[in-house]
Amino acid sequence: MTAILCTLACTALAQQELRLPEYVHAEGGAHHVQGIAFDLEKGCMYFSFTTSFVKTDLQGNVLGSIEHIQGHLGAMVFNPSDRKVYASLECKDDVIGRGLSDFAAGRSMFYIAIIDVDRLESTGVDSENNELFKVVCIREAGKDYHAKVGNRDHRYGCSGIDGVTIAPKFGSRSGKDYLYVAYGIYGDVDRDDNDCQVLLRYDFKDLEKHASTVRFGDFYDGGPRKPAGKYFICTGNTSWGVQNLAYDAATGNMLMAVYRGAKDAYPNYDLFAVPIESRPPGHYDDSRVIAKGFRFPYGSTGIAPVAGGWFYISRNGRDKESGKQFCNATLYRWTGDENNPFVQR
Repeated sequence: MTAILCTLACTALAQQELRLPEYVHAEGGAHHVQGIAFDLEKGCMYFSFTTSFVKTDLQGNVLGSIEHIQGHLGAMVFNPSDRKVYASLECKDDVIGRGLSDFAAGRSMFYIAIIDVDRLESTGVDSENNELFKVVCIREAGKDYHAKVGNRDHRYGCSGIDGVTIAPKFGSRSGKDYLYVAYGIYGDVDRDDNDCQVLLRYDFKDLEKHASTVRFGDFYDGGPRKPAGKYFICTGNTSWGVQNLAYDAATGNMLMAVYRGAKDAYPNYDLFAVPIESRPPGHYDDSRVIAKGFRFPYGSTGIAPVAGGWFYISRNGRDKESGKQFCNATLYRWTGDENNPFVQR
């Protein structure tokens, strides 16, 4: 299925590549953009601004938005098979959740939000009790977040979840597609169990089976008991783990955009790539370095595969006059060069 979709998408892109805009501009509010997603079929872009979700056309005209989101909406990916956006959503009581989910004290939980974008046709839509905005609990991340190992809190340094993407099972570039969910990871330089990125793999049918609408104040815990797969990819220390995750079918690379780490023992790259044909271990192993690092200043606030090695990548900022956060989703082509992995068209 992945190979077929890639061929169709690449053909479509070849036909309209010159018509794709160099960038798509979207404006949010007080919180910076966390993730973006691209819809080739309908010519739409989707943006997460932490507490709001925005749908635009490729000229940046707002077509719809969701407000009143309980928690921290993060990275996103669009699934062309069911035409829904899958986004990470955290309700937690640490520094990231402060002011967003203070109600979660002692009960931090993590979700995938499933957004039916074709039904989003107006602005200011409320996420509560709405069939177009459902959530499913990522229970595995909750277990690691709340776990205490020896005298340390948060197994593997798990701070929750963030990056999401769609890709085949590790070990092959073909076959069934799955949703991958990456952990956020505390960047504590005084611990030695937080130098691997942790990725969970889920079957879409399992997620949909447990999905429920949102009721504010209700800690919904319906979700798969276990992921279909769990992988540990050594990158060295990062600050908050994988901010955005993106699978590029053209190269077979799983890209991981991060905030740089601070441990002197590592080169502390901004971006990592791991081949989908590799077989990362299912346990913590910081001696097995399989991710290649790159220097690139963007991607941590959004990276969306287009097709054929092209991506829209977030370049975020704040408008000096209005004070509102914005995103310029800019078109880039993958080069694979360590110091210049993307170039603009």
